[in-house]
Amino acid sequence: MRIRVKLFATLGRYVANVTSGVPFEIDLPEGATLDHLVNRLKLPREEVKVFFVKGRARSIDWPLEPGDDVGIFPLVGGG
Repeated sequence: MRIRVKLFATLGRYVANVTSGVPFEIDLPEGATLDHLVNRLKLPREEVKVFFVKGRARSIDWPLEPGDDVGIFPLVGGG
C-alpha cells in the first residue's frame, strides 16, 4: 500500500532526498503500522515523539491504510 509522509524538524535528515515538511510517498505492506513505518525509514525511536494520521494524533501501534497522510514530529523544545 502507498502512503504519504511528512517528516518535520530534525527528522528529515535521516532519510535521503527528503526535506523537512515536504511530503513523499512510500510503499508499505498491507497491515503495516506506524511502528513499521518508523523502522522502514530507519528513524531513531528516541527522537520520534508525535504522529498524525489524517490530521489526528495517533499512537505508534496505529494501523495504516492505503492513501493515509502521516506526519511525524520529534520532541520540540522551546521557551
